[in-house]
Amino acid sequence: MPEETESGYLVAHLAKDLGFRVGELATRGARIHHRGNKDLLQLDVETGNLLLMEKPDREALCGEAEPCVLHFQIILENPVQFFQTDLQLTDINDHSPEFPDTEMLLKIQEIAQPGTVFPLKAAQDPDIGSNAVQNYTVSPNRHFHVVTHSRSDGRKYPELVLDRALDREEQPELTLTLTALDGGAPPKSGTTTVRIEVVDINDNAPQFVQSLYEVEIPENSPLNALVVTVSARDLDAGIHGNVAYSLFQGTGGSQPFVIDEITGEIRLKGTLDFEATPHYNMEIVATDSGGLSGKCTVVVQVVDVNDNAPKLTLSSLTSSIPENAPEAVVAVFSVSDPDSGDNGRIVCSIQNELPFLLKPTFENYYTLVAEGPLDRENRGEYNITIIVSDLGTPRLTTQHTITVQVMDINDNSPAFTQTSYTLFVHENNSPALHIGTISATDSDSGSNAHITYSLLPSQDPQLALASLVSINADNGQLFALRALDYEALQAFEFRVGATDGGSPALSSQALVRVVVLDDNDNVPFVLYPLQNASAPCTELLPRVAEPGYLVTKVVAVDSDSGQNAWLSFQLLKATEPGLFSVWAHNGEVRTARLLSERDVPKHRLVLLVKDNGDPPRSASVTLHVLVVDGFSQPYLPLPEVRPDPSQEEDLLTLYLVVALASVSSLFLLSVLMFIGVRLCRRVREASLGACSVPEGHFPGHLVDVSGMGTLSQSYQYEVCLSGDSGTTDFKFLNHYSQ
Repeated sequence: MPEETESGYLVAHLAKDLGFRVGELATRGARIHHRGNKDLLQLDVETGNLLLMEKPDREALCGEAEPCVLHFQIILENPVQFFQTDLQLTDINDHSPEFPDTEMLLKIQEIAQPGTVFPLKAAQDPDIGSNAVQNYTVSPNRHFHVVTHSRSDGRKYPELVLDRALDREEQPELTLTLTALDGGAPPKSGTTTVRIEVVDINDNAPQFVQSLYEVEIPENSPLNALVVTVSARDLDAGIHGNVAYSLFQGTGGSQPFVIDEITGEIRLKGTLDFEATPHYNMEIVATDSGGLSGKCTVVVQVVDVNDNAPKLTLSSLTSSIPENAPEAVVAVFSVSDPDSGDNGRIVCSIQNELPFLLKPTFENYYTLVAEGPLDRENRGEYNITIIVSDLGTPRLTTQHTITVQVMDINDNSPAFTQTSYTLFVHENNSPALHIGTISATDSDSGSNAHITYSLLPSQDPQLALASLVSINADNGQLFALRALDYEALQAFEFRVGATDGGSPALSSQALVRVVVLDDNDNVPFVLYPLQNASAPCTELLPRVAEPGYLVTKVVAVDSDSGQNAWLSFQLLKATEPGLFSVWAHNGEVRTARLLSERDVPKHRLVLLVKDNGDPPRSASVTLHVLVVDGFSQPYLPLPEVRPDPSQEEDLLTLYLVVALASVSSLFLLSVLMFIGVRLCRRVREASLGACSVPEGHFPGHLVDVSGMGTLSQSYQYEVCLSGDSGTTDFKFLNHYSQ
């Protein structure tokens, strides 16, 4: 079909060509699948006619490719059947030749000889074959004519040939019109202006070292990458030997290259795409200042890299398959990769463990079918990943996942995710606390998969399960109904049931074990020494004990468990702080040094017993230690029990007050006795000069040593003062017996 055909054009009587009756295409679900092309065609399933949807443009669809063939497929769904169809578009002359520039400038020396050839830029025409550029003409003049040449790829290019010598003094500049004609009917043309400047003598034209440069460059090369460096030499001297390089327009439209006019380096100025343009032909012109020029050809081969991942296009997909259906068709798809060579070769695969097969139908088309009858009791859903990889380096991969459902019947019991569950809950929990969730699944679907959870009667008659836990029938969440006590109940077990909603209903059971975790809710309890005994326990310590002597060991326990029951011991108070030490881990009380004579015989120690909980709990214990010279003493007085340090301070104050009163009384009595003796002495000196001993009852103001108010009948003492001594000392003289 020629390009530019109007939409609605009848391409073919498809039903007739395929041998189907009218309307059979609609019954079998026929449709068109376009492979990588625009939707140009439309199938009328009722009439079986293949119609053109829009006007096709061969240049837009195929570019320079010849022939221009569009591939599409006719797919019948029920049953599945494929027909490969190709539509070839023929070129029409719908484009005129176009020159890359509206004006060309040539500098030609006046001494140029007739027959000298000057290259000109070729015109571009996106048409192909005879509709492309076929001939070049130049406007009538006395000096030049145009010769049309063909390149290796068949494209035409012009060269300007000098017919008559130029004379700069006669005509320094000429203007010609260059016309490009294609081979269409009627032909189309394009023009450009050729402006010629006549320059003075320059008898040597630049010559390239190579007439042909062939290079390869990867399509992923970065911008400004060096492609090749061309070089030309001019034998002239001075300014006529300076060469300037320029890039002539080559084939394939605009070139993604730029040349340095001084160095001849050709660099990349745009991105390359092997899939769009695999090679470029360029003509490089070296021109000296005198207008003479030489040219060479640069052929750039674009090297394909694996930069396109394979593409997968689904043509048909079935999301559900009846159970036990043999070799059911799941999907029909095509694959493509615009890369070349191994980069464009494609392999398809799926997971090995799935009961499905990939069957190639025709070029790059595959059918995904079930390997055999499927059993939903084994698996109700399949996620099939189609892996499409090319053979490039590195490999590129595309994946597409298809989910296939299998229809169900109720022949599966609920299955718990675990055969037994172990749940943990801290003691002293709040009522109605969520302690865990059990879960069961049913491979059936719909109401057959709706699961109801329940508690089964406990086999232990001592376990009041109904007062301990409850279960949410819809989601299997378990709740503690009351606060648990680790010290009373550390763990208990029960069974739960899961029943589906099928008819008849199927069920299963699972074992649940609830472990109560300990909290630090018990203080340490001291077993030894007992703190509530009526008489305190006293430990004996020999005075000759060596440092490290084991005085006693505090024994304590904690009703909690784990680190909550790890106990440590610490000395809080001691009568002599540096004398005793306590081992933190075993509670042993040992001496820290030797005892000295200055150490008191009685010691009171206060120890702290603390667990390792968070927060920690503690208890205190009081020890009494009595220092003895040996354990052979028959009696060892027990220290007084001092219930409280404040009471000890009160008793000490009382003792001090009593002692002070006693000393004061003795002092007053001594003063009175002294005064009495002095008076007695003065009386005797005044009357007799000697002491007289009174008869009868002893005066009441003297001391009664018998405690009866009178002196003893056996002894009486005379007390007198020496009159001549002048001293005040007492003198106890002889006694009188009666």
